[in-house]
Amino acid sequence: MKRREFIAALGAAAAWPISALAQQAAIPVIGFLDIRRPEALGDRLRGFRLGLKLAGYVEDENVAVAYRFAENQAERLPALADELVRRQVAVIIASGGPNVIFASKAATTTIPVVFLSGEDPVRMGLVASLARPGGNLTGINFLNRELTAKQLELLRELVPAATRFAALVNPANAAITETTLRDIEPAAAAMGLQIQILRASTSREIDAAFTAIVSERSSALFVTADPFFNSRRIQLSLAAMRHAVPAIYSGREYAEVGGLITYGSNIADAYRQAGLYAGRILKGAKPVDMPVVQADKFELIINAQTARTMGIAIPQSMLVAADEVIE
Repeated sequence: MKRREFIAALGAAAAWPISALAQQAAIPVIGFLDIRRPEALGDRLRGFRLGLKLAGYVEDENVAVAYRFAENQAERLPALADELVRRQVAVIIASGGPNVIFASKAATTTIPVVFLSGEDPVRMGLVASLARPGGNLTGINFLNRELTAKQLELLRELVPAATRFAALVNPANAAITETTLRDIEPAAAAMGLQIQILRASTSREIDAAFTAIVSERSSALFVTADPFFNSRRIQLSLAAMRHAVPAIYSGREYAEVGGLITYGSNIADAYRQAGLYAGRILKGAKPVDMPVVQADKFELIINAQTARTMGIAIPQSMLVAADEVIE
């Protein structure tokens, strides 16, 4: 090769990485903030990435995602949200409960925030209305904490002779606990049930709660839809089996690891919706013009293997109504 040709080829080779880096730098970045550990979010993240794909974005190809996980330490959330703002992400996904959403809301008034909430976002003061959110927030309301009465009805159908149920709440998550207590006590009273309220915000307190259930002879357990409990779902399902306590949970992830029955919104689909909304924002949509999506897919999942292990006969009516029976 002639010297001139060699120098030209060398220059082209040297320029390629710079060009590639420039192209990579132009890729938009989504911030994803969650209070839990990443291993607790498998189905949720798959749903989110599917939504992005449907919107025309593939992670690490034409969009990047900056993940920040608080690992069940709520006090870390404000700093993690500020970190995403300093990175100048294009949009923040606020996942994992009110603490995450409020930390994101406090961190920025300009970067769009797509929240996933089991609470009424209007009542929480996040948006002006579902149809016209206003400000820089919009998102998905998957209604899990508005299904309390239905979950109690299913638990009563499973244990028809019961007069006393236990309800597990997380005192570290005041907003969720307040909503649960407000809804569950009148719902239980309407069914003629006594409710034993148990509080747990650590693994040790979860174990203590089951000891209390047995000693107080509550017939079944209602587990609040709470990010911490979701992250401890294996511990909860194993403890329920060990103590022979029929329990109902809010998401299918519990049934997949041995939980007896679950009823709630299809959470993976809610995260798909969040991915779609993030994609729309990357294309120029504004949260103020994006109505809050109300989840409309609810599912009843029964783990028949757990029922057999616990010696529980699932009523035929529940088996027929179930969206899935895990054998």
